[in-house]
Amino acid sequence: MESFGAGDVDEVLKDYTDDSVFISPDGRLTGLDALREAFSGFFSGLFKPGTYEFTMDAMDLEGEVAFIAWHSANEGADVTLATDTFIVRDGKIAVQTFAAQIEEK
Repeated sequence: MESFGAGDVDEVLKDYTDDSVFISPDGRLTGLDALREAFSGFFSGLFKPGTYEFTMDAMDLEGEVAFIAWHSANEGADVTLATDTFIVRDGKIAVQTFAAQIEEK
């Protein structure tokens, strides 16, 4: 979370592998190259460092599964509800799902 907040793509990607899968309503991304492009987009847009406030609403862990629910107030839009689910294997994120309700300002 600290690396995400700082917009540090290289540090964020240390939690993933070339086999990692990111699933969202926009589709599926696989591998470090696709994830680098996605996170670079997040950090240059909606989640540009210093332009938003993030609040963690819930977190639950069960074995290799982690779930978080959160919201954020952003410069151009508000994320009123978002969830991520992570499957972590051997210390790396194998699968991540993401969904969010985003309201443009």
